[in-house]
Amino acid sequence: MVEGHPLTPKCVQYFERRPYPPGEHGRKRRKDSDYSTRLKEKQRLRAQYDISETQLRAAFDRSRRSGSKTGEALIQDLESRLDATVLQAGFARTIYQARQFVTHQHVLVNGKRVDRPSYRLEPGDFVEIAEKSKRKEPFLVAASGAHADAPAYLEVRLADLVARYERTPSRDEVPVVCEEQLVVEHYSR
Repeated sequence: MVEGHPLTPKCVQYFERRPYPPGEHGRKRRKDSDYSTRLKEKQRLRAQYDISETQLRAAFDRSRRSGSKTGEALIQDLESRLDATVLQAGFARTIYQARQFVTHQHVLVNGKRVDRPSYRLEPGDFVEIAEKSKRKEPFLVAASGAHADAPAYLEVRLADLVARYERTPSRDEVPVVCEEQLVVEHYSR
């Protein structure tokens, strides 16, 4: 759970039971500083994509140089990662599981094994699960549609465990809970 948002399905039950910090002073309210608000938003974004500070900073630098709105370009850049696409296509239940599938070489991009979760997809790329891996239990569950709710920028055939990265998503299509402007302000200080 990061800043009031459960990151995994297992975390939801704990968040519902106690939506305040632990300890004697957990229920007391205090005002956060501007810096604290921006830092927490950045940490929330990092946690949702399970990336390091260095990776987020590099993505921010790329998006700043892109020439378009920095916040939207940052989210689009992060969403073009292979692990994020595996998650959004419904092949994995969480970002952590998607990352593990990629590093354990269960995922093919355009017919070639890719074991880097940070691999950037281009529009038109095909992402699929390797033939031998399709018989493993997590992929059988995914093929049944257990965690499928693919966004419009992905064309997904769950029965075959194949997805096509159609185009770069717009910000409103990305289901990430984040105010990217605060992240931009944090890095621009």
